[in-house]
Amino acid sequence: MALREPPGLLAAGGDLSAVRLLAAYERGIFPWYSPEQPILWWAPDPRMVLFPQEFKVSRSLRKTLRSGRYTTSLDRAFGATIRACAAPRRSGPETWLSAEMIGAYERLHALGYAHSIEIFREERLVGGLYGIHLGGVFFGESMFSRERDASKVALVRLVGECHVRGIQVIDCQVASAHLASLGAREIPRSEFTSLLTRSPRRTPSGSWESKSA
Repeated sequence: MALREPPGLLAAGGDLSAVRLLAAYERGIFPWYSPEQPILWWAPDPRMVLFPQEFKVSRSLRKTLRSGRYTTSLDRAFGATIRACAAPRRSGPETWLSAEMIGAYERLHALGYAHSIEIFREERLVGGLYGIHLGGVFFGESMFSRERDASKVALVRLVGECHVRGIQVIDCQVASAHLASLGAREIPRSEFTSLLTRSPRRTPSGSWESKSA
């Protein structure tokens, strides 16, 4: 029932309670809206996803990984990571991550559903990502980078965690050339929905926190 224009818009209204958010993600629906809008819910077709086994590591990224410039951690600084994702980008001051959205994902983090991967350089947070983990799917929400390749290093760590935790697919939501260069590709919404129906549901994975790697 999602619209073709704007592509994937499914509904407006509701709230950002944990129960509603989890019910939405289980069905491949996610919220995305500007602060002056009502809550908008999306289910785009096609859907961009990254299968961990298809992740591409470029020669330059391999060099960065070998350099030892960065250290990574899991769930060590969720609040700082999501707020860094919400910070203005060079492309403009606007952000879709309002205080309401940040609070909603912090509640999911406290419940063991939302997770962050942080990238540090000499104890300074320089990159990272966050998203929702439900069964065999990690729903990637946003990432940021303050230094070269920092967000890509976070994605490398996420792919590694996928192999460890039995995550079969990373949801990237909508297409971008950047994600495509890393191995992500578009699949029909029906195929994505089928992946969700085969995935275990609504069991929190708890904290991913571990020592820096």
